Amino acid sequence: MDPDRSLRTTFPLWPLPLLAALLPLFVTHLAWWLSIRDGYIPLCNPYWDGCVSISRAARQGLGNHLFRMVMLPCATVQAMCWLAAALWLRRDAGAAARALPWLGLVAAVFLGLYATFLGTEGRTYGLLRRYGISLYFGFTYLALLATLRALSRARPRPAAYVPLLVVALGFMAVGIASLVASYTVDDELQRDYWENRLEWHLGLWLTAMFAVLAWRWWCEGLSVSLRDS
Repeated sequence: MDPDRSLRTTFPLWPLPLLAALLPLFVTHLAWWLSIRDGYIPLCNPYWDGCVSISRAARQGLGNHLFRMVMLPCATVQAMCWLAAALWLRRDAGAAARALPWLGLVAAVFLGLYATFLGTEGRTYGLLRRYGISLYFGFTYLALLATLRALSRARPRPAAYVPLLVVALGFMAVGIASLVASYTVDDELQRDYWENRLEWHLGLWLTAMFAVLAWRWWCEGLSVSLRDS
């Protein structure tokens, strides 16, 4: 037995993206249900009706407190996911893989900024919330593209490439649809409904992205070893 190996503790990495996928999905829908229960928002299907945005569903009452409590550590988990992804892609040398930790860190900072100011009042706080969530989605998408770029260099292409490419195309389709709605829907209320619908669907694509990473890391047995003190 290798004596050095016996001094190491190995941790699987797939739980990181699994938590990154499930925690936001769970707490968002829990906050939505609590807001309906407490009378803050109407009963409807946000994916179909677009009656409320994710922000409004988690803006008041107990749902707001739970949402903020979970999303702040979730931002840390997602940043760690992108750091782990850079280690996963270390075999594919290139600027794309090296940029992942920084893109993930910036995305996590803006997610934390959004969650921190959700439910606060005032124009400045409103801008921080709005730009926080927009930049979070933007930098997360850049991290996804960087991952795809690194995977595309491998021959044969890894099994994760096609599912992540589908997610990237889904992200893009939602973004284009949101842009089209902004310029073609004249009625302000209907425009809000479309933007709300698309925001909820974007959240599903985000969940799918981290779920794909969890699936592949579990299949590949990706882990990190730490030396025991």
